[in-house]
Amino acid sequence: MSGLIDLSLVQAVQALRKGDISSRLLIEAYLERINQLDAKLHAFLAIAPEKALAQAEAADRRLQAWRRHPEEPLPALLGIPVAVKDVLCVAGMPCTCGSRILEEFYPPFHATVVERLLSAGAIILGKTNTDEFAMGSSTENSAYGVTHNPWDLERVPGGSSGGSAAAVAARLALVALGTDTGGSVRQPASFCGVTGIKPTYGRVSRYGLVAYGSSLDVVGVLGRDVQDVASVFSQIAGYDTKDATTLDLPVPGMNVGEQADLSGLRVGVPEEYFIPGMQAEVEEVVRQAIHMLEKLGAQLKPVSMPHTRYALPVYYIVAPAEASANLARYDGIRYGPRVPAQTLWGVFRQTRGQKFGPEVKRRIMLGTYALSAGYYEAYYGQAQKVRTLIKQDFDAAFKDVDVIAAPVAPTTAFKIGGHGDDPLSMYLEDVFTLPANLAGVPGLAFPVGFDQQGLPVGMQLMGPHFREELLFRTAFTYQRATEWHKNTPEMVA
Repeated sequence: MSGLIDLSLVQAVQALRKGDISSRLLIEAYLERINQLDAKLHAFLAIAPEKALAQAEAADRRLQAWRRHPEEPLPALLGIPVAVKDVLCVAGMPCTCGSRILEEFYPPFHATVVERLLSAGAIILGKTNTDEFAMGSSTENSAYGVTHNPWDLERVPGGSSGGSAAAVAARLALVALGTDTGGSVRQPASFCGVTGIKPTYGRVSRYGLVAYGSSLDVVGVLGRDVQDVASVFSQIAGYDTKDATTLDLPVPGMNVGEQADLSGLRVGVPEEYFIPGMQAEVEEVVRQAIHMLEKLGAQLKPVSMPHTRYALPVYYIVAPAEASANLARYDGIRYGPRVPAQTLWGVFRQTRGQKFGPEVKRRIMLGTYALSAGYYEAYYGQAQKVRTLIKQDFDAAFKDVDVIAAPVAPTTAFKIGGHGDDPLSMYLEDVFTLPANLAGVPGLAFPVGFDQQGLPVGMQLMGPHFREELLFRTAFTYQRATEWHKNTPEMVA
């Protein structure tokens, strides 16, 4: 069984098609792994073993028929086990968003990305833990308990897609879907030593994603390496009539292995992303990785991103404002449990007061204040203007460079409870990831080394809108020349 979970997605697809392994054996190996380790990690909130095994048997029958008549093309991910962050709707499975206010909600439909995964033949193992309504950087805000980092069980896996990142790192899932509103795919990818893509806003459908910040949310992918992530991304990306924010643009082929080296690639290095107070080892490791890109043929160029320092305050006006509007629907009437009261307004107050967690309440209050009469233009209006300046920084930089390389987070994974009751120190964990969401550009995080405590360090590449394939090719060339992405936590061995 252990050999099966060591296969990458690309290797598993090849082995399934050759008949060297069966989908049922692959799914059984992952379910056994979940039974062994998830009590320690708490990466999953729900598992669907019977459904997964039934889908695996159907996949095996289709594979057997294909081997007899290989002229018919097979779905790209047929028989492959995946996990889904619990903010995306999967029909018949709970969708809690890590919140008590949705603990009884079972959506009757699939999110578009889930539908596309199933159409590609993927098999959903279960739903992964998340900060409540994706509001957090550590997965400590889940109403259902903290997820632990596979590299050190006393540390966080990052957030809010911490369950997905931990599941991939610990070999509880081959790949997983996450979401990224301010860094929630890239930061846990960095903390857990895996690879994660935050696509361009509008590249992947958000239909069936429970909204947090509607102008910022994107659905991303976490996997062991660039090839695995690109394989899944190519299946979920593209226009969707159910999501008006998606653009009807072709999704280019994600054949990441075409580029022999990085000759001709211009890599921008923004000094605004190397700030006082960041962990010295993180800066050292990321700078070494940037110089590795240079050794592989890239040209390094300094770029200026002068409005980067405003990204944090801008985000924490825009995102809570949108959250305030999006979360108004959770009122004890339409979804989930209801706390009884004598009046309708009493039901609203009691349900929201008891079922929302403290971080969600904090952001709702921040957002409501920013949108209130007399303050809208002073806060939300001004924040949107500065957001435009941040986007213009990227536009100007991409006239001179092809990609931008930077740290993902200022530290490696911190101890559970390490930020205590200090929300500002927690918000600062996203200082390097927020700008890409505000500008809508794609970002790819991948492991580039370790600190002295043996914790993974990640680097991110950011590129022009809809140029995910450029990020994939660049990171693949790096991964082909290095071994960092092949390291696994002790609990995996």
